[in-house]
Amino acid sequence: MTERMPVRVLLLYGDQAELTTPHRSGSDPERIPANRIAADTGIPVTELPGERLTAVVDNGELVRFERD
Repeated sequence: MTERMPVRVLLLYGDQAELTTPHRSGSDPERIPANRIAADTGIPVTELPGERLTAVVDNGELVRFERD
């Protein structure tokens, strides 16, 4: 089942972006390769922290990111 949910990029940790979701807080963020988010959204990696995006979720896996 495909669904959409809001995510927020907290910070970059090496080549990973740490995200909060409705299911993951800042104390246990989701880590996703920052380059993957940048490729999906067109936002440069260095500008990702603080961005609010929409994640497309398929069977519990974050499969794509979109600008709000």
